[in-house]
Amino acid sequence: MTESDFLTLAESCLNQVEEMFEKAFDNDELDVECSRTGNVLTIEFVNNGSKMIVNSQAPMQEMWLAARAGGYHYKYDGQQWRNTRDGSELFSTLSALAQEQGR
Repeated sequence: MTESDFLTLAESCLNQVEEMFEKAFDNDELDVECSRTGNVLTIEFVNNGSKMIVNSQAPMQEMWLAARAGGYHYKYDGQQWRNTRDGSELFSTLSALAQEQGR
């Protein structure tokens, strides 16, 4: 994958993650605030002050997720962002971790 292709995919991914959390906030599912600076999206859980961070790593062509539960790296497999260790999908992992961390 070219760097340009990766950057386009990464931008789309960050936009989708932000939209996912904004929708959860709008639907009163999670009390979160999202802020974005460049390729770094910070999701803050208002009730406990904890944060999740999603960012792109162009040199590695990966998306990285930092959460209370740990750090995760994802590579695009042509259809989805997959964890480089266990093959789990980024958005399902984000959803599960957010439910846990947002308590």
